[in-house]
Amino acid sequence: MPNVALQSHQNHQTLVITPETTGAALQGTIQIPGDKSISHRALMLGAIAAGTTTIQGLLLGEDPRSTAACFAAMGAKISPLNTESVIVEGIGLGQLQEPQGVLDAGNSGTTLRLMLGLLAAHPERLFCVTGDASLRSRPMSRVIKPLTEMGGQIWGRQGNTLAPLAVQGQTLKGFTYHSPIASAQVKSCLLLAGLLAQGETTVIEPALSRDHSERMLTAFGAQIDADPEAKRVTVTGQAGSLQGQTVVVPGDISSAAFWLVAAAITPGSDLRIKNVGVNPTRTGVLEALEQMGADIERENERTVTGEPVADLRVRSGPLKGCTIEGEVIPRLIDEVPILAVAAAFAQGTTVIKDAAELRVKESDRLAVMASELNRLGAHVTEHPDGLEITGGYPLKGTAVDSHTDHRIAMSLAIAALNAQGPTTIHRAEAAAISYPTFVETLSQAWI
Repeated sequence: MPNVALQSHQNHQTLVITPETTGAALQGTIQIPGDKSISHRALMLGAIAAGTTTIQGLLLGEDPRSTAACFAAMGAKISPLNTESVIVEGIGLGQLQEPQGVLDAGNSGTTLRLMLGLLAAHPERLFCVTGDASLRSRPMSRVIKPLTEMGGQIWGRQGNTLAPLAVQGQTLKGFTYHSPIASAQVKSCLLLAGLLAQGETTVIEPALSRDHSERMLTAFGAQIDADPEAKRVTVTGQAGSLQGQTVVVPGDISSAAFWLVAAAITPGSDLRIKNVGVNPTRTGVLEALEQMGADIERENERTVTGEPVADLRVRSGPLKGCTIEGEVIPRLIDEVPILAVAAAFAQGTTVIKDAAELRVKESDRLAVMASELNRLGAHVTEHPDGLEITGGYPLKGTAVDSHTDHRIAMSLAIAALNAQGPTTIHRAEAAAISYPTFVETLSQAWI
């Protein structure tokens, strides 16, 4: 097994990975953390529903903790977070309380953007929201603009586009919004606002984004009309209360993606990943890896609280370059960094297009993955909307940086497993945002 050492410094952590020279392989079975997107939504809907919501398998990363803290500050009662059973006593739809202080979304764009839809729809209440330095640099205009069209009043920096933000709640009016981008955050924000708006609120996207909100809102009792073929979803506002539910959170396919790639590129590997959510709006990473020739099987397919789940078995084998573009991109947007790592170990050239959205994530993921993989010896060319990776060049361990982006930190760690010599990843603590046990698993899943 590789030597994995996490070193703590005054303000950050450094992860040093030295590959095994005798050819260790990933073997056995691993369990991954709960789905981050579903964890956020379960906490939010539980907080605004009537009665009790029980959440099993919640992700214990920093982002869901930010969601829980924000909604607790607005009156919901949320038990200490754990993976076994979190109890949320909701306060009812439209009953969020004006907090005494500023709501802090931390590093979580999902928390801030989805929450804005609810805050904007609470008349006569004033909310102030902020986040960390990364979140304060990410564009909020994509949700502020349509909320304003519904009658919302939101102010912020740089022409009301950046946090910190002040929200004066209003009575909103439903409308039809043709979103210029396929974004589950935009869609979910407007559906949450539409719960309290007058009339119907419809969101039409250019491509189908993940549909966790539609599924969960339906389970909680909202009137949702979804038409995936037309890429359209409608919520009927002021149509009654939401009712607390029991939510079982499946494993996060975005977290599984790191192990899918690790096993695919590490000779002799045969790994099972248990209990992975395989919602078809999230499985673009499986399609892309299979297009590259990865050996992936779905086993024990089932449905858990409305979400499709399966165990994934992945075995190592040669990968080949391919083109990843178009409507699949929204279904794998978070997995592009680790797909770039897979491409670095594939034969031929992989081209990733239509992914300009990655420039406004926790970091500019296109620029960062190009620069950090090239530091390791890969051949990556950055384009305005994607990357071009010519695989087959041996990687050599060196010092790289996560840029405080959790997906960058973990992607670089997987690349380091098959590099020559030790790799040092600075600011590796970022991984805990979505995967608190990543380093522990990295140390254990070997023979």
